[in-house]
Amino acid sequence: MSVTMFGIKNCDTIKKARAWLGERGVAYDFHDYKAAGIDEARLRRWSGEVGWETLLNRAGTTFRKLPDAEKAGLDEDKAVALMIAQPSMIKRPVLEAKGKLLVGFDRARYEAAFG
Repeated sequence: MSVTMFGIKNCDTIKKARAWLGERGVAYDFHDYKAAGIDEARLRRWSGEVGWETLLNRAGTTFRKLPDAEKAGLDEDKAVALMIAQPSMIKRPVLEAKGKLLVGFDRARYEAAFG
């Protein structure tokens, strides 16, 4: 099975997800999109699968520090442009595994996916 985790290396949620996978012996590749970037086609595919609202991390400081004008009138195109420009605005982690896309770390969802 091919599993890829997308995120930022120093994120606490990423650390929890990595520990969970490691404890269960789940091998995965890690893509640090802060260091390596993220392409628009992948973000659009994810957005089509789970919705841009799920992908955009509105709770993070990067988003909260945006001027109100940049937050106004959010739609998919604007959200994708923001996430490409500042990948820390992408909710973490994003896992591509078994043909599924898991956004955020939730033990129950991980258990269901990797049981």
